Amino acid sequence: MGKVLIIGAGGVGTVVAHKMAEEPEIFSEIMLASRTKSKCDAIAARIGCKNLTTAQVNADIVPELVRLIRSFQPDLVVNVALPYQDLTIMDACLETGVSYLDTANYEPLDEAKFEYSWQWAYKEKFEKAGLTAILGCGFDPGVSGIYTAYAAKHHFDEIHYLDIVDCNAGNHGKAFATNFNPEINIREVTQKGKYWENGEWIITEPHEIHQPLTYPRIGEKESYLIFHEELESLVINFPTIKRARFWMTFGQEYLTHLRVIQNIGMAGIKPINYEGKEIVPIQFLKAVLPKPEELGANYTGETSIGCRIRGVKGGKEKTYYVYNNCSHEAAYAETGTQAISYTTGVPAMIGAMMYLEGKWEKPGVFNVEEFDPDPFMKALNSYGLPWYELVNVDLEFE
Repeated sequence: MGKVLIIGAGGVGTVVAHKMAEEPEIFSEIMLASRTKSKCDAIAARIGCKNLTTAQVNADIVPELVRLIRSFQPDLVVNVALPYQDLTIMDACLETGVSYLDTANYEPLDEAKFEYSWQWAYKEKFEKAGLTAILGCGFDPGVSGIYTAYAAKHHFDEIHYLDIVDCNAGNHGKAFATNFNPEINIREVTQKGKYWENGEWIITEPHEIHQPLTYPRIGEKESYLIFHEELESLVINFPTIKRARFWMTFGQEYLTHLRVIQNIGMAGIKPINYEGKEIVPIQFLKAVLPKPEELGANYTGETSIGCRIRGVKGGKEKTYYVYNNCSHEAAYAETGTQAISYTTGVPAMIGAMMYLEGKWEKPGVFNVEEFDPDPFMKALNSYGLPWYELVNVDLEFE
C-alpha cells in the first residue's frame, strides 16, 4: 500500500520496524535509517524481512535527509529520532513533498524547553504543500490524546477534569537507568511542573506536588505532577477542560540519583571545557548510562498508562478511566525491547497505518486528538496495546 522511511534506530525505531514488517500489505517497503547504519543493519537482521532496507543519515542535516528521501521516495516519514531533529526532518519533508509523523514535540538542543509552537508554525506550509504532519503519535503524547478524543466523542458532552497517569512498575535491575533517551528523559522530569487550571498555566517546583495513586494490577504508587507536552494541545482542542494534569511515578532510589546528578552538574546542557575539549555534561552522562534499548532482557513487571476524566453527560456528572497495562517481559519476547519502547513504537506504527489507509490524511499540522479516534482505538486492540474502561469509579482526585 505504501512506502515508509523510519528515522531513528533506538528502542522505539526497533518496535516500529518490527510491527510494520508484520503488515507487508500495508507497508510494502520499509527503510530504517540512522546516523549509525550498523544499528539499523542489526535490527533488520533480527527482523529478517525482505522488504526492510537500511541507510545512513544525519538527521541534523537537511540536505542529507533530502537526498535520502528523494532516493527512496517514501509516502511517509516516521521520525523516531531525537526531538532536537523534528524541524530539520519537517523541512526535508516539505522540500521533498512527503508527509510526516513523530512521537515527541520539538525541543531546542541548547534549551531545556519543549512546546508545540515551533511545529505548529509549520501548519500553513504543510497545508499549501498538501501534506500531512501528525504530531506526538506515541503513547504519551499520542494514545493519551486519542483516549481523550474517544472519551469526548463517546462518553461526555463536556470534559471538565483530565488527569493523565503514567506508572512504570517495572524493574530492570540497574542502579540507575532511563527508559528512553537520557538527554530527553532527565530534562523532562527535572524541569518545573506545570498544569492547566481555570484558563491559565500554574507553575510548580519540580516534584512539589505528589500523591499515591492506585494502578490496575499494580497497586499503590507515589505519583508526581510534571508537565507533559500533550497538555498543551489538549486544553486547546477540548476548551471545556477546567483542569488538566499529568502524573508520573518515580521510585525513591531514582529520585535520589536524579538529585545527585543535578547537584553535581551532570544534568547540565551547556558545554564545559574538559582537557581542552568542549563536552556537554548530560551527553557525557548519556554515554556512560545503560542504553534504553538494552534494558529489555532483564526487565520485569509492567506499565500502566491512562486517562482519568470527569465531566458531564446528559446533564449528569460522570467519571471515566481508560488505560492500558503493558508487560515488559511480553514486549521483550515479541520485539526485543522493553515496554516503554513498545508502548511508543506501536502507536507510531498505527498512526502510519492510519495515514496510508487515508483515515488520517489531510493537509496541515495536527495533534493526534484532531483525528477520528475510533479506527486507532480499534487498532490498539489488534496490535498489542489493548485498552480497558472503568465508568463512574473513584478517580482518586478531588
